[in-house]
Amino acid sequence: MNKLLRILKHRWLDSSDARRAVPDDMADRLARRVAASEGRHSGEVRLCVEAALPTSYLWRLGARAPLSSVVRERALTWFGRLRIWDTEHNNGVLIYLLLAEHAVEFVADRALARRVPESEWQAIVDRLGSRLREGAVEDGLTQALEEVSALLVTHFPAEPGAVRPNELPDTVVRR
Repeated sequence: MNKLLRILKHRWLDSSDARRAVPDDMADRLARRVAASEGRHSGEVRLCVEAALPTSYLWRLGARAPLSSVVRERALTWFGRLRIWDTEHNNGVLIYLLLAEHAVEFVADRALARRVPESEWQAIVDRLGSRLREGAVEDGLTQALEEVSALLVTHFPAEPGAVRPNELPDTVVRR
């Protein structure tokens, strides 16, 4: 895609597009699923749906950086902005969707990333991407959340009887 067209596409989309892709009722259901998931393990999960990249990221595209690395960089920025890296057990996960590019990125904190091979994350990303291409946003995000939860339960199960504070909000970030 030519750089000017890409920039126009990203400037055309805004947070209202993210809210159309994930309306309030769906965001509420997903937040409840995140909360239920976190009751089964010690990890934290955040969902972020962003309509478009800021212009500063768009200028990096092309010869200087491929789309995949720019999307990864943006996901890492959200990972830090949402303080997912700052959880007690370093086992948070960000599920990031960039609507303008139909891109999906997962960022797992270091404790979880050491235990789960990249190929396993990529398989979840691929399944989510497939569901999104079918137009099944909620089903795709729910399935991805279930798969991430299963990994967290395997590697960081909740301790029986332990009361664990919710370190991060369960709400879906839509920008």
